Amino acid sequence: MMSASTPTPPRGATAAEQIDNHRLTGHQKSLISMAIVGNVSEFFDMFLIGFIINMLSSAPGWNLTGIQSGIILAGAGLGTVLGAIIWGRLADRIGRKQSFIWCIVVLVIFTAASALTPVNGWLLLAVLRTGVGFGVGGLNITSVPYVQEFVPAKQRGLLSGLTSVFIPGGILLGSLVTKYFGDDLGWRGLIAVGCIPIVLLAWTRVVPESPRFYQTHGREAEARQAYAWAMEIPVEQVAALPEIPQGTSVAYSTILRRYPRQLLVVSLGSFCFILGSFTVQSWGQTLLGQSFKFDGGMVATLFILVSLGDLLGRLGSAWISDRIGRRLTMLGCGIIGGSGALIAALSTRMGGDGGAASAGWVFFIGILIIMTFGDGAFGILNAFGGEQFPTSARSTGLGLGYGIGAIAKVAGPYLVGALIGGDRPTSADVVFVPFLIFAVLLVLGGVTYMFATETKGASLDDI
Repeated sequence: MMSASTPTPPRGATAAEQIDNHRLTGHQKSLISMAIVGNVSEFFDMFLIGFIINMLSSAPGWNLTGIQSGIILAGAGLGTVLGAIIWGRLADRIGRKQSFIWCIVVLVIFTAASALTPVNGWLLLAVLRTGVGFGVGGLNITSVPYVQEFVPAKQRGLLSGLTSVFIPGGILLGSLVTKYFGDDLGWRGLIAVGCIPIVLLAWTRVVPESPRFYQTHGREAEARQAYAWAMEIPVEQVAALPEIPQGTSVAYSTILRRYPRQLLVVSLGSFCFILGSFTVQSWGQTLLGQSFKFDGGMVATLFILVSLGDLLGRLGSAWISDRIGRRLTMLGCGIIGGSGALIAALSTRMGGDGGAASAGWVFFIGILIIMTFGDGAFGILNAFGGEQFPTSARSTGLGLGYGIGAIAKVAGPYLVGALIGGDRPTSADVVFVPFLIFAVLLVLGGVTYMFATETKGASLDDI
């Protein structure tokens, strides 16, 4: 007979059903919070390079050209591509938690080294930023499945999306730090601030590995303990484990053979959404400052607004995806985000002078719309991508698909840099062609996700 002090176990024939029928506990909130803080702090470092490039463009001994700036920014994108693919595979092999930890370690090591770059060592800085991108590239790929496998199905879109929703907080922090401490810290000090995520390693010690990862590796006792931790109940009250095939994670070749449609949707969709939004994140500060003649303080202020719009957009897409569905959410984000890119492109055709103050404000409105809706789609994009694959292939499939799509993080920044050439971006005319391309791709990205399998409210066991 159950004593009065013993909590009533959640309803459900399996542990997964118990989680679906249980309240959201403090332990689950702790995991979600850890993933949020990790993504915000790591992407703070990733986004900060945009402000640093703007500073180095006129710093003594540097005077970066458009091509050099593009290579540095593309280096971070290349690292993200490699990181997403490799860490996604490792998350299915060594665990979501261990991969999350090592992403943090890699980021901090390469960030610290970046702060020591010698004057005009732009090529070395590009290499080191590739290492930073490698760490950052795996973080969201590992944290999305990590959270998905601990939370109720009816809230999975919002709760797993929260790992991506607050990433714009990294832009906000970068804007605030640059605005209020940039002159005092200098570019080296700004980079050094990016080492702060090292403190997250202490947090990871109190959060267990995903129960579904344990189960696919035959570690059922540990899986039951992880479920008990999540629901804050005695392990004896955990129901039968859901049926998940045991075995090692699938290989890349298996993803290509068994899930070609899912891989194509995630790869193409990610590429389309990433190209415009990441280019705005990396080049937006420099274009506003150098091409549209806003001073450094105003650029930082404008990007505070951009980051807030991005945050609200991501929160909105994560929330509404559990109501109208993932596919319609992605379609809407693509169409509206594409409209913003078109506005940004046409700003250069105002009054015959793309550098006019009015054109600069129209360009800002355009990139604000891009980031609110186009980048705002990332509130659900990776969570939706992960839901296209079964548990044994979730991180590998998402990592491979997103990694292929993240080639846009190399192509976008380099495209703008190549258009600028060997000069500094003093003319706003460089905006027109790439932002027209971004407009088309954002709409195409929204349409692409209409071919994905709708997963709103579906149990992970049914995927």
